[in-house]
Amino acid sequence: MTQPYRIQMHETGGPDVLKVEDFIPRKPGPGEVTVRQSAAGLNFIDTYHRTGLYPVKFPFTPGQEGAGAVQEVGEGVTHLKPGDKVAYLGSGTYTTHFTGPADRMILLPDEILPQDAAAVLLKGLTAWALLFEIRPLQAGETILVWAPVGGVGSLLVPWAASLGARVIAVTSTEAKAEKAKALGASDVIVGYEGVAAKVKELTGGRGVDVAYDSVGKISAEESLSSLRPRGWFVTYGNASGPVDPIPPGRLTQGGSLIMTRPSLFNFIPDADSLTRGAGLLFSALKSGTIHADIGQRFPLSEAAKAHEAIESGTTTGATVLVP
Repeated sequence: MTQPYRIQMHETGGPDVLKVEDFIPRKPGPGEVTVRQSAAGLNFIDTYHRTGLYPVKFPFTPGQEGAGAVQEVGEGVTHLKPGDKVAYLGSGTYTTHFTGPADRMILLPDEILPQDAAAVLLKGLTAWALLFEIRPLQAGETILVWAPVGGVGSLLVPWAASLGARVIAVTSTEAKAEKAKALGASDVIVGYEGVAAKVKELTGGRGVDVAYDSVGKISAEESLSSLRPRGWFVTYGNASGPVDPIPPGRLTQGGSLIMTRPSLFNFIPDADSLTRGAGLLFSALKSGTIHADIGQRFPLSEAAKAHEAIESGTTTGATVLVP
């Protein structure tokens, strides 16, 4: 398709509510740029917007991250010019052309391709926030990572291992377990039953220092029961549905546990914090500590099929939508 188009929703529901619509890209205003996109990243949060778990106003264009080439700059923009390759976070990236604030655009190093950047920016910054900002990870600690070969997990596992952590991973199949080990997990638990008991066995009864849980409803209690006293339960995703309410007394019973439900955007509120996080992310990519593992590519016009794939649990690594 050569005519500019975007994916829009006019109601919540299944993947079929994602419609392809032609549009005229908005001209950049002061402090803005327009980008011709090379790819948009697919994230679980996009399915939460589609289903109504996270309410949005209609009409709504999904998408939280993208990358491409600057096409036009608005008044006052001096650090970017047409032709520059950039990656960015913003609302509504399921589109061929994206117009947004220039101070949220990150100039890409020559070594990083736009598709790779679109695949990892949101997920990689999430991993950065989990490891460095929310609760800085220390060498020698033991962590539990659910969904270790998914979009965030496939970055979180090798990055944590490179920092000197022991990573115990939980996944659903033997094939995914092998991939988790290749990413740097020292131990992998296959299946979601009895996870806490297996963790305690692997740690000599101690438990883990931190549980990074993106699964949600069906995994929360296993995560809590896997922690050492004063351990951290970091619940950052809802792949199986939202976590049921947890009474404060449950944290006391586990040994003064600490629970947090972070949002990345609270950790990148301004251009400086975004640049700092992206700098560490790009350094990790360039050094080979982590990789832009694009497991699936879908045409942007087939966004509905991409949603079906990520919700079925059959994807690995990152998924990108290519205009």
